[in-house]
Amino acid sequence: NWLRGLLRIGIWQKRAKQYFPDTVKTITNWFDEIIAYFDNRTKSGLVEGINNKLKLIKRSAYGFINFENYKNRCLLSWAF
Repeated sequence: NWLRGLLRIGIWQKRAKQYFPDTVKTITNWFDEIIAYFDNRTKSGLVEGINNKLKLIKRSAYGFINFENYKNRCLLSWAF
């Protein structure tokens, strides 16, 4: 259950801190979001997909003169 998982993550973090300090820090920084998943079963996959698509358009749009062209390109990618 939720509380048991929370306890196990805490125990793992204590043991793993000396071996995986960066991972423990990342989990600590995102702890509220991790817990929110278990509360609401919300996922960030859709948002991550949108961000990935925008980054791809931005990379391919190198050299666009103004923001309006970038905005139109983004809007067109979702219209079709």
